[in-house]
Amino acid sequence: MNPNLKNLHPYPFEKLSQLKHGILAPTDKPHIALSIGEPKHPTPHFIQEAVLSHLHGLGNYPTTKGIIELRQAVANWLSNRFNIPADKLDPESNILPVNGTREALFSFAQCVINAKQKPVVIMPNPFYQIYEGAAILAGAEPYYLNTTSGNHYLPDFDAVPKDIWHRCQLVYICSPGNPAGAVMDQDAHGKLLELANHYDFIIAADECYSEIYTDEQNPPPGLLQSAYALGNTTFERCIVFHSLSKRSNAPGLRSGFVAGNAEIMQQYFQYRTYHGCVMPLPTQHASIKAWQDENHVIENRQFYREKFAAVISILKNVCTITQPPASFYIWLNTPINDSDFCKQLYAEENVTVLPGSFLSRNFQDVNPGAYHVRMALVAPLQECIEAAERIKNFINSL
Repeated sequence: MNPNLKNLHPYPFEKLSQLKHGILAPTDKPHIALSIGEPKHPTPHFIQEAVLSHLHGLGNYPTTKGIIELRQAVANWLSNRFNIPADKLDPESNILPVNGTREALFSFAQCVINAKQKPVVIMPNPFYQIYEGAAILAGAEPYYLNTTSGNHYLPDFDAVPKDIWHRCQLVYICSPGNPAGAVMDQDAHGKLLELANHYDFIIAADECYSEIYTDEQNPPPGLLQSAYALGNTTFERCIVFHSLSKRSNAPGLRSGFVAGNAEIMQQYFQYRTYHGCVMPLPTQHASIKAWQDENHVIENRQFYREKFAAVISILKNVCTITQPPASFYIWLNTPINDSDFCKQLYAEENVTVLPGSFLSRNFQDVNPGAYHVRMALVAPLQECIEAAERIKNFINSL
């Protein structure tokens, strides 16, 4: 067995299940789950129809690269969304389809890490636990950057010691962030790119929440966009990960893509030919339709704005709460220990949230997730309103 398996931490939802075990929630209040970031808005009908109308594709083996029509649709979307000239994104060399970004974020580390060099993988803290697991199983040491209100929930790259940078082979960033929704700007991307050039590491940018944002006129910038604007026109050291799960309310489609520097992508393509995780043809055709349409994405953002406005209006008089610039999470500061808050809220109001400490690690004598809970506003509007009313009642009872 891989000896690093013993170093993996329990997954947050496994810990949540154990936390709630044995608690009897009130049966007169229907359960409302705000713990899992699984979109509940309907998957657009045209995406479903595209799957059904291409089921004949199940009779063919798909290729690792996927069909050119899908890679071209992705290239067009990237170009339009991130203001990159179309001729700078080659569907043949800059883009690969993946079965959801979770498997890609994990497998990418297995491809690029050289375990013989005592590698370090840097990641934000709190974080999507796939980053940590990917680093550990690739034989690397995770190094955490605490993101707190003091640094606007963004990683402080100046806080990393030089000896860590010298061993760093990969940096995971997440913008917009999970769980706080913070957005890295071009200056932050530029600083990280300078460090990558100096210390010779790759940047893996998880941008799965990039299409859920507050200001319709100010979409979050992407790493490739910043790199190109700063003169890095071949995206050296840059890889981005995008998904249809949040953007198009299609988590079950398991469709996303990886894009970036052609040389890195060629190595990752070679890895994936052995990895064997290829996208079925019906999924590819449905994905083409999804990447080509923006109307459903604009509508989706409006649904989340309505839910944020309603929930914040209810809770603002009992706690400090603000709408993040992006994502569909509220990163709520709790008046008591986050695990106790979660247990008592479930026991009294039958509402489930996720303790923030389950998403983070103790690092440098700080657990940046402590005294926070993550609330995913994925349920229908009326359920979110009902959950907010119950949370308000609970906070008032403390």
